[in-house]
Amino acid sequence: MNDVVWRGWDRAELDRQLNQREHTPEHSEYFSRWAAESAVLRDELPVRTNLAYGEGPLQTLDYVPSQQPDAPLIVFIHGGYWQSLDKGDFTFPAPVFREAGFAYASVNYDMAPQVRIPDMVCQVRDALAWLHRNAEDLGFDEERMVVTGHSAGGHLAVMALLTDWQKGYGLPQNLLYGAASISGIYDLEPLRKSYQQPILQLDEEAVQSSSPLRNIPAAATRRLPRLFLAVGREETEEFQHQQRDFLQAWKEAGQKSESLELPGRNHFSIVDSLADSRHAVFRAICRLAD
Repeated sequence: MNDVVWRGWDRAELDRQLNQREHTPEHSEYFSRWAAESAVLRDELPVRTNLAYGEGPLQTLDYVPSQQPDAPLIVFIHGGYWQSLDKGDFTFPAPVFREAGFAYASVNYDMAPQVRIPDMVCQVRDALAWLHRNAEDLGFDEERMVVTGHSAGGHLAVMALLTDWQKGYGLPQNLLYGAASISGIYDLEPLRKSYQQPILQLDEEAVQSSSPLRNIPAAATRRLPRLFLAVGREETEEFQHQQRDFLQAWKEAGQKSESLELPGRNHFSIVDSLADSRHAVFRAICRLAD
């Protein structure tokens, strides 16, 4: 009998639960379409590309201004299991956010195995601090910045929401007006037990410090900005469990959130909801800036 490693699953089943690309064989078609659509839009939109927020070659972001002055800002953080994809693949949601009155930014960060997840958490925080400090030059409202991300990017978005901005950066405590995580990962422990461990190199300290589930403050101590979570019903059970477990802990801490479980959406098709102004996910993200 194989040893149980997580939720009653053995290692082989846990690996299957975490491998969304294997679970969705057509995933490469999504990647190709997103990249192609984004490349066309970068020629059509007034995009400021590769703005440096740090010293590393991947510590850059792309910025698409709003059509209105002092607009709220949507910041998108890409997924790819902290080891692949690029900010340039995710320009495609920018037009619908612009039409809704938002500016839009897409952020890159150094990835595994070159750096570890806690380093990525710090880099995303640095990117958001840089955006806040450069809001006047960029032309958005520094008090209405909403961070959102998909998969690993969803994890990084929630870690950003949990940041003590005053202590770490000397910035307003609620630097973020809200956060949204699409198909996010909130507890890193199962990854440490999985096929991802040789690349991610997670230790106990990284799991504790960089798992959103393990770092939720009580609302009586600190009331966090609004949070929205979404996951697809066609994703693996582990990703659905991750959202439910995190929401339960969030609620027990007295924090406020909104969530959706979307029928018919898998780990990749759910991203398309960001570029559909009629979709409930898009509307929920927009409400975070109200």
